[in-house]
Amino acid sequence: MRRISRIIQVKPEAIEEYERIHAAVWPEVLATISACNTRNYSIFRYGTLLVAYFEYVGEDLAADMAKMAEDPKTQEWWTHTDPMQEPMPGSAAGEWWTDLKEVFHTD
Repeated sequence: MRRISRIIQVKPEAIEEYERIHAAVWPEVLATISACNTRNYSIFRYGTLLVAYFEYVGEDLAADMAKMAEDPKTQEWWTHTDPMQEPMPGSAAGEWWTDLKEVFHTD
């Protein structure tokens, strides 16, 4: 199992809507998340920062993320969420969520 955390910004005017739709994520999107070997997925908000955490239990993260991105219902979901978000300043070209470096962990 691999722990992954990522960060992005939510537009201030979209916070309420972002939280509202995430209170009832579509079942098809949840099924795809699971089918792509993602477990224990959470998104936290601090001001306009969104921090995602999940545990990846697969063998090929890039392939599973590509599989998720190809899912039609997930693509539809992203048409709602993506306009509410903006990458972090200094993100690499084409990078949406920015991976965070794990600096400490204990069980």
